[in-house]
Amino acid sequence: MAKGSVKLIANNKKAYHDYFIEDTCEAGIALHGTEVKSLRMGKCSIKEAFIRVEKGEVFVYGMHISPYEKGNLFNRDPLRVKKLLMHRYEINKMSGKITEKGYTLVPLRVYLKGSLVKVEVGLARGKKLYDKRADIAKKDMRREAEKEFKVKNLY
Repeated sequence: MAKGSVKLIANNKKAYHDYFIEDTCEAGIALHGTEVKSLRMGKCSIKEAFIRVEKGEVFVYGMHISPYEKGNLFNRDPLRVKKLLMHRYEINKMSGKITEKGYTLVPLRVYLKGSLVKVEVGLARGKKLYDKRADIAKKDMRREAEKEFKVKNLY
């Protein structure tokens, strides 16, 4: 794999549905050997995951990395809390924002960047039910317009 190549492991579509993503940043993640092997095989889920800042450090909760088949006694708990590796100024910027009402940190993507495992962290603000309905209506309108465009260009 080339040094700059990016291979997507997990995507959090639910985050885009439930939140407005205001800002994003890239973070490394502290893992053990069998977890990295499992991630390389694409065995990861971040649907229910969330991120907290505790004592100046950033941790991801609820990120499920399936145990590696050949790892036996070296395997760790699939749901263990994992530390994210970020620069101090990034942590301070994010923690300053989440002290405001309605903001939270969510993992958006997990991917391999070269040989490193990275997590894209999003600063998110919760959507209300009517916001979600508006988004669904926009998607439906766009889908209908694309369908009509295809039909017109077909004949």
